[in-house]
Amino acid sequence: MDRSNPAVPVVVVGGDLAYATAGPLRAEIDRLLTARPTTLVFDFGDLQFMDSTGLSVIVHAWREGQHAGTAIELRSVPRFLETILDLTGVTGLLDRSPVDDAPGLAAPGSTASA
Repeated sequence: MDRSNPAVPVVVVGGDLAYATAGPLRAEIDRLLTARPTTLVFDFGDLQFMDSTGLSVIVHAWREGQHAGTAIELRSVPRFLETILDLTGVTGLLDRSPVDDAPGLAAPGSTASA
């Protein structure tokens, strides 16, 4: 948790973000998003390696954040991760604002029923 603003959780991700470590991180993301913070921050300053499973955790955080109204912010992104995010289009996802879940409003590309 970022002590300068306790309402903004900070998840520090270090070492390898791969198949063996992705499950606990995904569970922590889900736990943090139940509080519906306005922003969830990931600090990748100590990240050494990430595979496609790790990338799927970032996409999961974004998708669940969209539903919770939570923006996902990345800090201290290493060059290799920046390249992966750009090449896969995830950077564009992360730039989108969270969807408003208010009744009667639909996300772009979806339909609302009355």
